[in-house]
Amino acid sequence: MTDFLTAHWLDITTTVLGLAYILLEYKASLWMWAVGFAMQALGIVLYYQKGLYADCGMEFYYLAMTMYGWWRWTHPKTKTHSQPLPVREGSDYSQGENTAMDITHLPFREGLGVGLLALFLWAAIYWLLVTFTNSNVPLADSFTTALSIVGIWALAHKYLEQWFIWIAVDVVTSVLYFYKDIPFKASLYALYVVIAIFGYLKWRRLIRSGSTR
Repeated sequence: MTDFLTAHWLDITTTVLGLAYILLEYKASLWMWAVGFAMQALGIVLYYQKGLYADCGMEFYYLAMTMYGWWRWTHPKTKTHSQPLPVREGSDYSQGENTAMDITHLPFREGLGVGLLALFLWAAIYWLLVTFTNSNVPLADSFTTALSIVGIWALAHKYLEQWFIWIAVDVVTSVLYFYKDIPFKASLYALYVVIAIFGYLKWRRLIRSGSTR
């Protein structure tokens, strides 16, 4: 048992942090960004050890995006209400004026651009993995990496449709991690799929009710 825990401690730790992260995302909580920072810092080591080089490189991007996401959620460019909304009980934001970003829909033009960018990134990352690494899963690794790049951008902008991106990422990642003998994180990503579906439904209800912060 001790040997197993020693061999998988990074997997277990990042799994626990990842579960906290997705639950905070479900609640649209600002603190997901702080948990995400810790999870991704440890993920750099884990993925490098397992030969998931695209995922490893992706973690550096995630680290930067967690800081951007925190800033973006607390400093929206525009306010969608002429009067500040009252801070709900249990809110992550300080008392007084609520400057949290609203949940919104991804505009069509931006969505089209995001889709094209994801295809380009998929092809580019696949080529890099095949050309410069010994990865034996370049197609799946590049796919999840490309979608994750645009997915966390959409999350940082609090678009409802970001959940669709993560559902696709989570399904493929779960299968990939089981194959790569990262069982705890693989199980976590399988759970992510379920939470992401409920997360989408919750965020959609928040939009319809007007409680989008």
